Amino acid sequence: MKAAIHPKYYPKAKIVCACGNEMTVGSTIEEIHVELCSKCHPFYTGKQKLIDTARRVEKFAERQQAKDEKGAKTTGKKAKTVKRAAQKEAKKAQKNPSQLSEA
Repeated sequence: MKAAIHPKYYPKAKIVCACGNEMTVGSTIEEIHVELCSKCHPFYTGKQKLIDTARRVEKFAERQQAKDEKGAKTTGKKAKTVKRAAQKEAKKAQKNPSQLSEA
């Protein structure tokens, strides 16, 4: 085996979580910072915790809200057909007002 090609091994390396939990393990890196550990991970705790570093949740909610607002404004094919039929009836009523009152 060649000498001096392996990284230095730290038997008492520290892993520091964002929740404040610290663990001591063996690693080739002296100190490691992580966002989740077994103390705060939703799988182990049973609690859901949203870690949203890129505003993904807010962006998704904004897109959904915009889609809902747009959906309320636009009409589908069936609604357009009904609207056109109502407009035709209104034009007929304007041309012949006596026929509507007799019918």
